[in-house]
Amino acid sequence: MTPLRVRIGVLGLALVAGLAAPTAATAAPPAGGTATAPTVEERRLDGPVPREILRRSGFDAVAPAFARELGRAGSYREARAVVAHEGAALWRRAVDRVQGRGPARGDLSRDDDRPLYWARLGMTRELRAWEPRFGLEAGQRAALLAEVERTSRGQADLRLPPRAPKARGKGTDKGVKRVLLTGFDPFTLDRDIRISNPSGAVALALDGTVIDTPQGPARVETAVFPVRWRDFTEGAVERALRPYLPRVDLFTTVSQGRVGRFDVERTNGAWRGGFPDNENVSRTETVPVADPASQPQWTTTTLPYAAITAAVTGRFPVYDNTGVTEIPAGAGTGAVVRPDGPTPGSTAREGGGGNYLSNEIAYRATLLRDRLGLHGRLPGGHVHTPVLRFGTGNTDPAAGAVTDPEFVRERLDIVAQTRAIVAVAVSAPGPEGS
Repeated sequence: MTPLRVRIGVLGLALVAGLAAPTAATAAPPAGGTATAPTVEERRLDGPVPREILRRSGFDAVAPAFARELGRAGSYREARAVVAHEGAALWRRAVDRVQGRGPARGDLSRDDDRPLYWARLGMTRELRAWEPRFGLEAGQRAALLAEVERTSRGQADLRLPPRAPKARGKGTDKGVKRVLLTGFDPFTLDRDIRISNPSGAVALALDGTVIDTPQGPARVETAVFPVRWRDFTEGAVERALRPYLPRVDLFTTVSQGRVGRFDVERTNGAWRGGFPDNENVSRTETVPVADPASQPQWTTTTLPYAAITAAVTGRFPVYDNTGVTEIPAGAGTGAVVRPDGPTPGSTAREGGGGNYLSNEIAYRATLLRDRLGLHGRLPGGHVHTPVLRFGTGNTDPAAGAVTDPEFVRERLDIVAQTRAIVAVAVSAPGPEGS
């Protein structure tokens, strides 16, 4: 999820540059109310690919059912309850489908992350257009939309096990380790609307699961974030993670990166490089955070990168990625690539994970870790997965199938290897670089 990785991913997927998104006509919002027109993301729902993904997963009924429940609400309070319930139900349904609980309701493979993404957009589009008989103020609608986002992304479903009492005289926990992992929505949809994001598939596959490690069991709780600059500007990452970082034993943000490899990103930079997000919005600026006067240009991983890269975790190689792009101190505006990390006093232009939203979530999460005083105690950082590719002969977004056996096999391999990486990370002694 960086400009570099997007370009590599596009080549790896053999995407067709410039392919336009579906341009179905959009109805104007009702006059006199607070309803708004569908967003750029929601308008993509009118294309044949999203409709096929929803139909073949059984998630095509989610938005209509949500609209019916909204229609029964007689007050804002009732609407709020509907939104919270239905958003949480969508997340749980997506997790259950991926983890094999209940009927698949369609022939799309169960490991697929895309039904959750498109069904959520169907819900937000219904909510954006809804005009209840009791009246709805613009601020109330915005609050309902935010609740859909929070609940349907698993951010309201982070259920950490209690911290075990310390063993007498040893000062160590004997109970279940707690791991927090985040993924992302699909992105670059105007290049290939069929795209899946393996980090989202990882989040759905691992949520609530327990991984057996040499150091004992580890419970993984997950959430998914949007590929939108505005949500990050408004503090979505900090709101979701702040209550939990002091209570976990390890965290990792995850996103799709380079073709054919995993990367543990050593350094994160405080710069947005401007690549368009899922709303086709670009932002080129310093990452906006609270208390900018104390904002560092760089943050670092405390994941045990040496242990992770040394372990055999799956078929893809795993790299300790130390490179950054910086403007050296006193060098004006000229950016240079540093393969071994930033130099003192430099200004960030790309972290190891680039300068898109994957770098930003890593920067925000590790900055939050540091501001909470957890740098020396909490392993945390960012892992990039390989790019998920369609099979040979299925590379034309305009004519290709929405899935194929190679596509499914590669996604399953990425999920399994990420799980193995988490097992290594949670078993390693102490945070790296503390």
